[in-house]
Amino acid sequence: MRLHTTIHTARLGATEFKAIRPARPPAHAVLFDDPWYLNGWFDQEAAHLTAGLWALAATSPRSLVHLPIRANAKDGPDAATGAQRPLDLVLLHHSLQFAPSRWKELRSRLGRGRPRTVDLPAPDAEPAASDRHHRENRDRFHQEIHSETLFMTGSTRTFREAAAVFAGLAREGPGQAFNHGGRHYCRSVYCDPADRDLHIEYREEWP
Repeated sequence: MRLHTTIHTARLGATEFKAIRPARPPAHAVLFDDPWYLNGWFDQEAAHLTAGLWALAATSPRSLVHLPIRANAKDGPDAATGAQRPLDLVLLHHSLQFAPSRWKELRSRLGRGRPRTVDLPAPDAEPAASDRHHRENRDRFHQEIHSETLFMTGSTRTFREAAAVFAGLAREGPGQAFNHGGRHYCRSVYCDPADRDLHIEYREEWP
């Protein structure tokens, strides 16, 4: 998988942080905060790109991987209701120990960045449901929301598994939409039991 990105650096005090963004954020991707789940809608291209970002997070534990998509909400599938809060997404390896509460300050200091193309291996196969539910809590995602951004903090293993979930959505979603008349097709990224799971749905048609 080839991923076109931009690399941004900024300093907070004595520490310099690196953020990685897609060179062209997907137009057909939205993420919402609602009372029961964290809900996302993606078309095939957006799901494929996002799978690459999760895979990149697995290989970049010293970087924050940022997907800026909250502006898409005005034209997204839930735009008519306006009932949910749109979010960006940041993938954060737990070893970086970055406090999400500092994200607004760091984000304001990120410049235009420099381009970089990354070659990544194809995502692994999606883990079986039994494996997901019996994993130790420390090896599942922890989430926080700060400054209109969902932070998913996890390990290399959890990022790889989430990449497989998004790759599966990109691979299987179009066939479900074609063969079943737009039938609901979704996947979940499982989080710490104290948090809400990330529910993602394939959407063929967008406003």
